[in-house]
Amino acid sequence: MDSKVNQGSRSNEIDMLNGPLFRKILVFALPLAASSLLQELFNSVDVAVVGHFVGSEALAAVGSNAPVIGLLINLFMGISMGACAIISNHIGQQDDRSIRRSISTVQLVAVLSGLFLLVLGQVAARPILTWMGTPPEVLDQAVIYLRIYFLGMPFIMAFNFGSAILRSMGDTRRPLYILVVAGVINTLLNLLFVIGFQMGVAGVAVATGIANAVSATLIIRLLRKEQEPFRLHFDRMKIYSSELSRMLRIGVPAGIQGMIFSISNVVVQSSINSYGADAIAGSAAAVNFEYYCYFIIQGFNGAAISFIAQNYGAGKMDRVHRIFWICMASSVAFCAAFNWLFAWQDNFFLGFFSDVPMVHHYGAIRMHIVLALQFIASSYEIAGSSLRGMGKSLTPALLTVFGTCLLRVVWVYVVSPLWKGYDVLMMVYPISWVLTGILVLTAYWLHIRKPAFRIKA
Repeated sequence: MDSKVNQGSRSNEIDMLNGPLFRKILVFALPLAASSLLQELFNSVDVAVVGHFVGSEALAAVGSNAPVIGLLINLFMGISMGACAIISNHIGQQDDRSIRRSISTVQLVAVLSGLFLLVLGQVAARPILTWMGTPPEVLDQAVIYLRIYFLGMPFIMAFNFGSAILRSMGDTRRPLYILVVAGVINTLLNLLFVIGFQMGVAGVAVATGIANAVSATLIIRLLRKEQEPFRLHFDRMKIYSSELSRMLRIGVPAGIQGMIFSISNVVVQSSINSYGADAIAGSAAAVNFEYYCYFIIQGFNGAAISFIAQNYGAGKMDRVHRIFWICMASSVAFCAAFNWLFAWQDNFFLGFFSDVPMVHHYGAIRMHIVLALQFIASSYEIAGSSLRGMGKSLTPALLTVFGTCLLRVVWVYVVSPLWKGYDVLMMVYPISWVLTGILVLTAYWLHIRKPAFRIKA
């Protein structure tokens, strides 16, 4: 073991091991939520610009890609979650040597995963969109958008894995500042390419790619200047099998969960597609607000993983359960507040994306059924992230796949044909959240009641 990590010595870091927790968790979680929201705003601006300046078919083409993008990148997002957990654990153990090895491994994994996704996106775009039943009038534009979007995957991976390194230190502010800059660039380029150059869906995809390149460049530059042991070294890019194994053990189950989760959403999207372009466009508009609110949950997920991983690594078990409850209560409260605000003012918010009455009709149905109850998802998300912070990733992944993903597939192929209707289709979301929440909360409760856990506490 090298020299000890100087925990909390720099202004951008948070001391997760000592002192009161609530304020520190908020300081960590809210910028992380805002960062994720700004990333999603890249897509939202794409949707809004094409919806207003190109038309409903272009809006449907861009919006229908969200489940596909999630399907293809979720595995690597899970691995970045695993990277954050193991680096946080090493910080709690004050093991500089392992931190350096983890960061070296993360660097190379980010490069390889970005290149893999770039190629996969070019090959898989049309087959997946065709399998989803994307309407013919939308298909060609959707393929163009998806292929151009995936050209920027190396930049997306570089930013997300770089952010994972900073999150492990308790730094969620600087990634937020970077995304503010990239978000402004994305918006301006969208308007230039779509209105000025008449590039349509290709224009918004190119604008998003450039913005992602800017965010990746800035975070790499920042990490190149970071103090040891967190500094990036291009000449030390090497995969250490011990660190990769731990990273994959936590990250792969989470990533596969996300992939299967996305497959279930692709199945639901294929059913939405059967209602026509207006339903696709309305759902695409409404789902943006679900993403915004989910990022609140995701912010407290990140806090649960990092805070619990550090305290678990340091053997401070008395703080672990307190972190769980603070993250759970905060996630439910913040998410519910925004859920109800968006659902209450549905017509106003949908107006940002389209002024077509039938698009509003379908969007409002989704907001009143799905968005208004989304806070329930905090139950399994926070419990699952807490288990991952303690190195237990497979159990919450399996339970989430069963409780959420399997139910959605069954609902689409069994329930929806018997009780037809767009509103019946939307009911699958809150029902699956309740079931999955019961399962994962039970798993968390059983784990913390194990004798080994209580002995450590």
